[in-house]
Amino acid sequence: MTSTEWSPAPVPEQAAHLEQFGHPPWLAELLARRGVTDGPEADSFLAPAGDQLHDPTGLQGMEEAVARLQKALDSGERVAIVGDYDADGVAATAILTAVFSACGLENFAILPHRLREGYGFQPVHVERARDKGCSVIVTADCGTTSHVAVEAATAAGVDVVVTDHHLPEKPLPADTIEINPHRDSCSYPFTDLSGAGLAFKLAVAFARQVGQQVPLKSLLRMAALGTICDLVPLVGENRVIAALGLAALPETHSAGLQALIQRAGIRPPFSAADVGFRIGPRINAAGRLDDPQPALDLLLTRDRERAWELANHLEELNRKRQAAEARIMDDARAQLVSRSPLPSILLAWSPDWERGVVGVAAGRLARELSRPTVLLSVDGEEATGSGRSLPGIELHRFLEPWRADLVRFGGHSQAVGLTAPTKRLQELQQEWEKEAGAAWEPALFRQQFEYELDLEPAALTAELLVGLDRLEPFGIGNQQPLIRVGPLSLDGSPRFFGRGHLAGRSISPDGAAVELLGWGWQERLSDLQGRFEALGSLELDRYRGTPVLRLKDARPFER
Repeated sequence: MTSTEWSPAPVPEQAAHLEQFGHPPWLAELLARRGVTDGPEADSFLAPAGDQLHDPTGLQGMEEAVARLQKALDSGERVAIVGDYDADGVAATAILTAVFSACGLENFAILPHRLREGYGFQPVHVERARDKGCSVIVTADCGTTSHVAVEAATAAGVDVVVTDHHLPEKPLPADTIEINPHRDSCSYPFTDLSGAGLAFKLAVAFARQVGQQVPLKSLLRMAALGTICDLVPLVGENRVIAALGLAALPETHSAGLQALIQRAGIRPPFSAADVGFRIGPRINAAGRLDDPQPALDLLLTRDRERAWELANHLEELNRKRQAAEARIMDDARAQLVSRSPLPSILLAWSPDWERGVVGVAAGRLARELSRPTVLLSVDGEEATGSGRSLPGIELHRFLEPWRADLVRFGGHSQAVGLTAPTKRLQELQQEWEKEAGAAWEPALFRQQFEYELDLEPAALTAELLVGLDRLEPFGIGNQQPLIRVGPLSLDGSPRFFGRGHLAGRSISPDGAAVELLGWGWQERLSDLQGRFEALGSLELDRYRGTPVLRLKDARPFER
């Protein structure tokens, strides 16, 4: 049986105030927990709209960037767009490529081959830009920590515009135009934009400057992909970008997006989960295993036949990525769970792991083992990989003191990328474990669930689902509400499908039926024996058109 702890989420004082604006108590509580304090804020939260987007010129460096691009356009210069290899970077590059081209600004896109060239903006990209006759480089989702590359560009007479959302480590050279809301001197009202979100802002500002009509829906569709896939908080302006982009996605005329959607097997209305778990991995697979260029080509192509060729190629790469991830998970798990007790931070490495996949595996293991996890792929004298954290633990800040010991380091509070000397790995492991053990309270690692609604089985209706859907898109900062429900008993034997997934029907003592769905729950069937209560999220079964409770946890009913 489960050993996790369940607790009800506290009810903020603002909930009672929100009820006065006509919201039912359960919705008022959910809104208050998401920082909504009054009626107008509730209206904005429940109905994201374009007028909630901030003026892009409020971003420090934006006016200078637009002026430099205007100069390039007027003088017939060519601009290189250097993106990153992941879904956020690819989407950001697609946005800038499309808008620059529509505005008549000649451009050339460069995406790093992560295995041959490393992460982000590198000096080799300056050489490629110069070979193509580019006198300006605009980065997309990278560049904040690329001091060597920026200096190489300056030495070659190439101007650099950095658009990036990664945390700065030190100021870039003085001549660099930098757009990053995390800069201390930037007063933009929202700091958590993704790389694609920043590219969207630059694209809108430049198009307006040159008098080009802004294809807002098209840009929002692409910005939403990057925003959702990069796991930035889906609050504030990110929520607006994600919501408007998802709403516009069914209307897309993009041959590439249409092929990708069909290949992923999803259909409207689209959710953040559809993008994050079905579309995103297919875009990411290209850069994680090989060259990210096919993913960018897919997003930009207008040829339907070519779109299907590229979508099928990404599908095959995604299957390979899934197999590699499963193998790394099994191998890393075997290394880590042999430690008893588990240290406060987990570090594992192997020369047999694909460098581009360890980040995804680290995230899964962090959730499974309830510890910040760093996995590294060893290649000779260096080991490269990623780390993922848990809510409440800022991994980037924790690892910052070791920056000088690392070949490369960067990322966000919850996710980092790094390269370390192979000969230092055991020492780093000991140092990190010692410091983490002293810095983090054991309570941070305790598996616990905080549920927001405590309902009778009969309350899980289609009407409730419609109400909950008003909170979409769900993500960091706006998690899908967790519901406690019971007592329940299985009604017959559940069926199993895929990789140990469960689908079944349960009933309450008064005869109310609750459909159940459990990803990977075949091994937990014993938790559903007898009378039990469950924690889960209410979702739509798109095949039946009825509500289904997606299981998060279950335990014997003892109330």
